[in-house]
Amino acid sequence: MIRLLDFIFALLGLLFGFPVLLVLVVIGLFDTGSPVFRQKRVGRYGVPFTLVKFRTMKKNTASVASHLASADAITPFGHFLRRSKLDELPQLWNVLKGEMSLVGPRPCLFNQEVLIEERQSRGVLAARPGITGLAQVKDIDMSTPRLLAETDHEMLENLTVAAYFKYIFLTLAGKGAGDRIPGKD
Repeated sequence: MIRLLDFIFALLGLLFGFPVLLVLVVIGLFDTGSPVFRQKRVGRYGVPFTLVKFRTMKKNTASVASHLASADAITPFGHFLRRSKLDELPQLWNVLKGEMSLVGPRPCLFNQEVLIEERQSRGVLAARPGITGLAQVKDIDMSTPRLLAETDHEMLENLTVAAYFKYIFLTLAGKGAGDRIPGKD
């Protein structure tokens, strides 16, 4: 049921959000010269997939978790995108393809070995990664791998259709700060 909801909402989001996506691409061209960012992430069962987001940091920034990134790397437009969570919109494509869900554990980088181990031990990697979830609305980021994995596990154990809609609504209503960048929050 959740996969069907993911597909419908991702398709509708891409169709109706196309004008917004187009505007953000054009502004992003002026901001960084390369508005779309692609990065290999840990997917379901640990299988790699290419995550698509709007670029919020300068090109050639080191590929590290946001909490380890330099505050100087983020652009002013990128800061707006992160705060408004609009940088996540292109991930609707990942959801449409079945690589992600709207609700699930945020996909981490392969160099975040402690988080991967914590998630593996709790069965979290058996789920599709998501755009939002319990950890995001509680402001728990990847700087606390054990707490994040525990929260992801809790969410997955109690994920119902009602909870699915709750996490989406809370995210759209502005709950959660988004990815933290030291010195930018």
